Amino acid sequence: MPILQPIGRTFLFFLAATGRLTIFSLTSIFSCFRPPLYPRLILRQMVEIGYYSLPVVGLTAIFTGMVLALQSYTGFARFSAESAIPNVVVVSITRELGPVLAGLMVAGRIGAAMAAEIGTMRVTEQIDALSTLATNPYKYLIAPRLIAGLTMLPVLVLVADIIGVFGGYVVSVYKLGFNPSTYLSNTIDFMEAQDVISGLVKASVFGFLVTLMGCYHGFYSRGGAQGVGTATTNAVVSASILILSFNYIITEAFFAR
Repeated sequence: MPILQPIGRTFLFFLAATGRLTIFSLTSIFSCFRPPLYPRLILRQMVEIGYYSLPVVGLTAIFTGMVLALQSYTGFARFSAESAIPNVVVVSITRELGPVLAGLMVAGRIGAAMAAEIGTMRVTEQIDALSTLATNPYKYLIAPRLIAGLTMLPVLVLVADIIGVFGGYVVSVYKLGFNPSTYLSNTIDFMEAQDVISGLVKASVFGFLVTLMGCYHGFYSRGGAQGVGTATTNAVVSASILILSFNYIITEAFFAR
C-alpha cells in the first residue's frame, strides 16, 4: 500500500486542481456577462495587453517573416521552385506562425505580469479587502482582463500578419532579387480568407487562455514572495502548453478533410 500512496495522492491532487480550474473558469466567464462591468478597467487592460505588446509582437513577426523567406529560398532553390516562396510565407504567417508566436510572446509578457500582480494582491490580502468592501474580485480583477485578452490578441495577430508578410517581402525583393509586383500579386492571389479567419480565431482563444492562466495562478497563489514567483512561472508554462495544444485542435477543426 505505501507504494500506491504517491500515485493516489497525485491523482487526487490532479482532480482537485482540475475542479478548481473549472469552477474558476466558469465563474470568470459568467462574470464577463453580468453587471456591473468596469469600462475604465477594461480599457486600461486593453491598452496594457494590446498597445504595449505591439513592439515585441512586431519584432517577432518581422524577423519570423524574414527568416521564413530566407530558409524557404534555400530549400526551394534545389527544386527550382522559388516562385512558391510568397505562397509559403503568407500561409505560414497567417495560419500558424502569426497567432502562435504572438500568443507565446503575450503569454511571456502579460501572463507573467497578471500572475505577479494578482498574486501580490492575494498574499497581501488585498483581494480579501475587496470582498470585505462588497466588490466581487472576479468582476473587478478577472473579467476586465479576460475581455481585453479576448479582443486585443486578434488585433495583435492581424498586425503581426501584416508585418510578417512585409518582412518576407523585404528579404525576397531586396536580397533574393524577386520582382516586387510579381511577389505581391502571388501573395494576394494565393491568400484565402479562411487562412486569416482561422488565425484570428486562434488568437481569440489564445488571448482567453493567456489571461485565464495568469489570473488563475495569481488568484490561488500562496506563500508570500516565493509563492508569487511560482505562480508567475506556472502561468507562463501552462499558457504556453495550452496555446500549442489548442493550436492543433483549432487547426484540425478548420483544415481537416
